[in-house]
This record gives sequence, C-alpha cells and structure tokens, in this order.
Amino acid sequence: MPPARDSARRVARASRSRAVRRRRLVLLAGAALALIAGAALGARHDDEQRFTAFIHPQPAPRSRPVPSPTPAAVDRLSLAQQVGKLIVLRFDGTEAPPYVRRALNRGWAAGAILFRDNVAAPSQLRQLTGALRASGRHAGATPIVCVDQEGGPIRIVSWAPPVSAAAGQRPGPDARAAGSALRALGINVALAPVGDVPSVAGAALETRAFSHDPRRAASAVAAAVKGWLGAGVAPTAKHFPGLGGTTVNTDRGSTVIAGGAPTGRDLAPFKAAISAGVPLVMSAHAVYPALDRAHIASQSPAVLEDLLRAKLGFKGVVMTDSIEAVAVRATGTTEQVAVRSIAAGNDIVLTTGQGSWIRAYRALLARARASKSFRARVRASAARVLALQARLR
Repeated sequence: MPPARDSARRVARASRSRAVRRRRLVLLAGAALALIAGAALGARHDDEQRFTAFIHPQPAPRSRPVPSPTPAAVDRLSLAQQVGKLIVLRFDGTEAPPYVRRALNRGWAAGAILFRDNVAAPSQLRQLTGALRASGRHAGATPIVCVDQEGGPIRIVSWAPPVSAAAGQRPGPDARAAGSALRALGINVALAPVGDVPSVAGAALETRAFSHDPRRAASAVAAAVKGWLGAGVAPTAKHFPGLGGTTVNTDRGSTVIAGGAPTGRDLAPFKAAISAGVPLVMSAHAVYPALDRAHIASQSPAVLEDLLRAKLGFKGVVMTDSIEAVAVRATGTTEQVAVRSIAAGNDIVLTTGQGSWIRAYRALLARARASKSFRARVRASAARVLALQARLR
C-alpha cells in the first residue's frame, strides 16, 4: 500500500474514533441530566404524596394480615367510645334531636331514657325508637332504649301493661305482656321491677312495692324478671339495696335508712332477681351508715362492690338512679357525681337533666385519660354494657 494512502486512512480512522467518543460523552451527559431531573421530580412527587397523606390520611393496606389473637369487643372501641358506654341520656320531644343521633352514631352514649313528653302515639314511638336504633347501628351496637314501666301510674307508655300497680299484679304474666308490648314499640329495657320492701310506716315507695312481706316480694320480683326476659326485654331490679326503710323519696330529698344497714328482708328481692337472671340492677341514692357513713349507695364501693358484686355475686350491669335527684345533687356537681358513681362500681350513669349527659361524658373522659386505674374501671364497665347490648339485638 502506498505511504500517502496509508496515512490518509489512519487520519480518517482517528477522526471517526474521536467522533464516537464525543457521541458517547453526549449520551452519558444526557443520561446523567435525565437521572438528576427524574430524581428531583420523584422527590417532589414523594413530597406531594406525603403532604396529601398528611391532609387526607388513608388506611394502611392489608396485603398480609399478621396473625394475632382476636381482641375483646371492648378493645375495638376507642377510649372515647368506651366512656360513651357509661352514659344514658335524656332529650325533650317526640323526635330524636340531631345531637342525640350524633352521640349514638359516634358511640358517645349507650342509649336513651324516654319520658312522657317523648311518647305520643304507637306509630310515633316506633318511629322514634327506630331512629335511635338506626343511629346506634353506625357505632356497632344496639342502643339502650329504656322506660319506667312498673305498672299503675308509673307507666311511661300509658296504653301498655301493667295496668295495675305492683301489689295488684300477676307479676309473671303481666311483665311478659308488658315486655311484648314494649318490644313491639322498639323499647328494649324496662326500669322495673321494684324490689323495695316497705318496713316503716309511710314508706316512700309503699305504693310501688309488691308486698310488705319479703318472701312474697322476692317471689314476685323473680316472676317479673322471668316475665320480662321471656318477652325479650331486659328488666332492671331497683332500688338496690332497698328503699323500704325511709319515708323520703330520694328524688325530692336526702335520706338515711332506718337501722343503718339493709336487712335480710331488704335484700331478699334482689337475691331472687339475681337468681332469676336479672341483667340490670339500679343503685339507690340513700345513705346506709352501717355500710358507708360518708356516701350515698350509688357512690359507695362498700354497697356496690362489696355487697352487690362480692357478696351477692351480681355480674351484670349496674345503673344509677337518675343523677338529677335531690339526694344526688346534695353530694356535688354533675361532673363529680359522674366520676364518683363509676368509681364506686356503677356501669352506667343515668342522666335526665338538660345538658347533663355531655357534662358527665366530658368529666368521665378527662378522668379516664388522667388515671390508669380509672381507665381500667371504664373498660370493665364498657365490656359489661357491650354484653348487655349484644343481648338486646
């Protein structure tokens, strides 16, 4: 090959090699710039996703469930909802106000008590109780809908049995008939039967008692409990540990029980009710100084924990009588009464005054957040109320 042509070819090959290297450098630079830009865009996209998640949090994906023990139903509730199980509220009128529906919907109340101003006619009452139940379903539980339906003049649903006062009733059949009537109207808890046995002249609850004879009273209470249960309505034995020894109605004044302690005649109907399977017991607002000189029964651990739970073996739900009673108001504010009532061993605080339920609720929630031992008390009570609500379905 001639030297000139060989030299020209070497120059051409070198030129092509430099061009290839320049193209490679350009491609590498472009890739690097794209990588940097992509990273920046990706980071900005991640930032946007994090901000969106902060503003609108989404539930975590459940691609691989982790095996774990099924928690108790009460542990599926938030603390705010557990506290809600401890309140039964009252409202005015023949329709459920929005705040009541919201409270039941969010689990901030276990249910409602109805009075005569809530009850106008069968169709209206069914519509009202249906609205209450529908609101409670969103919170995953059947709300308590309760009334005083002892018989005679103490009947919120005036057209339903028992027509006679307690002393004139056939306790079993009359309670069953009353339970069937109430259940058809959407009411699931009766604040009856009365277990008080009058033992003093002019006893405050004499006209509402089954008998002055403790054995007859005990038999009647047991029959009534079975009658209510047979009809599918939960009865409530009241007023523990017995108001037969006073002439003062605690709705109207404070009172101390004669003799200082409930006797065997006082306790006989409650023992019979517990043996018959009563799911609720209502605590009284009188003072029994031989048991607890400093507290009314509804705020006394000696009465509720030592006597009712430990000695009589009651495992169901304990509900206070109305905390609007004069005997209760003498002991403190709504907030103080609510906390003391739960701390003493009640599971439900019955509020019947305007605005009382939210004051009681906030006080109980604040106390539960501040005290580990009170949270444990709230959890135990909420579990019992949940069990009751499961039965009410």
